[in-house]
Amino acid sequence: MTVVMGVVNVTPDSFSDGGRYADADAAVAHGLRLRDQGADILDVGGESTRPGAERVDPAVEQLRVVPVVRALADAGAVVSIDTMNAVTALAAVEAGARLVNDVSGGLADPGMLEAVAETDAEVVLGHWRGPSSDMYAQAEYSDVVADVLAELSARVEAAAGAGIAPSRVIVDPGIGFGKRGTQNWAALRGTTRLAGLGPRVLVGTSRKRFLAETLAGADAREDIGEARRDLATAVTSVLAAQAGAWGVRVHDVASTVDALRIAHAWEGESRWASPTRSR
Repeated sequence: MTVVMGVVNVTPDSFSDGGRYADADAAVAHGLRLRDQGADILDVGGESTRPGAERVDPAVEQLRVVPVVRALADAGAVVSIDTMNAVTALAAVEAGARLVNDVSGGLADPGMLEAVAETDAEVVLGHWRGPSSDMYAQAEYSDVVADVLAELSARVEAAAGAGIAPSRVIVDPGIGFGKRGTQNWAALRGTTRLAGLGPRVLVGTSRKRFLAETLAGADAREDIGEARRDLATAVTSVLAAQAGAWGVRVHDVASTVDALRIAHAWEGESRWASPTRSR
């Protein structure tokens, strides 16, 4: 069965749920709810990566996330730390995180890969072309899928060079990061090719702008609420799983878990037994 990663944003400004769980107790309670709803991994983040977001001081980031990581890990949850800072990654792993989810693929902090190599944690390497403050400055591709494959392959090689075994690496096509509208759909259609690289693949479409743009169609002014974005997320998560994704990262765990269960029942156990989905 596809791994479901539930989002726990301990931030005041994340694009979807910023501020709802900025308090540590609220974030822990939310994470435990997501686990009860079927999340296999809880991805705790203390820095927004929404378009236009400015960087957060690592000390502030750690104040936000480390108590939450520790509490969730102590409660028996499998915890991931969503960070681009090596020092935060190390602090979170020490607090109990088992996975480091770096949307920059180790590019934002030159010390990230070496830091992760010193731990037993797994690492998600995201496709990234620059900071959120100017996310679309390099959203030009000759071939989105080929370019993403080449750039992620380079990050996988960099991780190996830093001493991270291939079995510890997961790649993420970075949906919504440095990609506009249809470029995201093209990247998603390349999931099967990305899975062919070898590392496990994590896909995160949750509530992202390109989904709302697609649902709004010609009426760009239409407000697409969370419920419709979550439905679109569940659909794209199932399609990603069918294309070979090991895991999906979502805000609304319940709807995606339900959708994956229905797809699993429809297609049968053997269809979901690919090594790309094993843990």
